[in-house]
Amino acid sequence: MNKQDLVSKVADSADISKAKAALAVDAVISAIKETLQSGGDVRLVGFGTFSVAQRAATTGRNPRTGEPINIPASKQPKFKAGKELKDAVNS
Repeated sequence: MNKQDLVSKVADSADISKAKAALAVDAVISAIKETLQSGGDVRLVGFGTFSVAQRAATTGRNPRTGEPINIPASKQPKFKAGKELKDAVNS
């Protein structure tokens, strides 16, 4: 499913136009992104939790030459599925 499919599904489920559904989907994505950028978590009970994890700087190896390369520290978005979502997928 891509974003347009999601917009169509939201429009059908909520009985609203695709334009309004697209605005709603964009608003949700934007709110999640802004919260993660500010260092917060987004907890959707029954669905899951979006969070940010810190990755430490490490030294890797170039697979072609074998020479070491520095991999800088970074922040990575994470998603942990909630129990209801896990149960729905496994039923």
